Amino acid sequence: MQLKIKICGLKTPELVDVAIEAGADLIGFVNFAKSPRHLELDQIGKLIEHVGTRAETVILTVNPENAQIELLNALRPHYIQLHGGESVERVKEIKELAHSRLIKALPVATEDDLGEVAAFDQLVDLVLLDAKPPKDSDIPGGNGEVFDWSVLKALDPSIRFMLSGGLDIDNVADAIKQIQPYAIDVSSGVERARGEKDAEKIRRFISRATIASV
Repeated sequence: MQLKIKICGLKTPELVDVAIEAGADLIGFVNFAKSPRHLELDQIGKLIEHVGTRAETVILTVNPENAQIELLNALRPHYIQLHGGESVERVKEIKELAHSRLIKALPVATEDDLGEVAAFDQLVDLVLLDAKPPKDSDIPGGNGEVFDWSVLKALDPSIRFMLSGGLDIDNVADAIKQIQPYAIDVSSGVERARGEKDAEKIRRFISRATIASV
């Protein structure tokens, strides 16, 4: 199965074009005020229109209220990514409201953190496994942290997941070869400064990921 590549936290049409032309399958936009990659919903709406049919779109949100889900529905992304502490019960409620497919991010540091993966896998369209944020971080993802991939050996091999957390040009090939994820997700690993993407890093990341997945 062909690896899916997601570039997250894009903020300009120019960099959206770079990612798509380089081969990204999913383009992610962040709607979370504490993030350096945050965009207002009107900005995201314009970028989703810019993407058009060239790639699938993802809006990342954190612990959204019902009213926010309704606003996201109006933008018609392919996916809503839930990157907060949403419980299984809360995700069930969101699933009833959302018009998009759902991605649920789960923080991982040890095998013990894999306990809820199966429950969410039955509920959402794709589970994203991210590194646990540092204790002093005020954002749940995009921190450039890598977790110990060996803990994923304990995961049910039938579960399709997206790997995230500290992926970059230097480690993405190893990650793909070791873990063989269904999809990968990068944000800080293709930035020149916090929250600011680098076009050449995006191209090189996608190139190395594509070669490694063959």
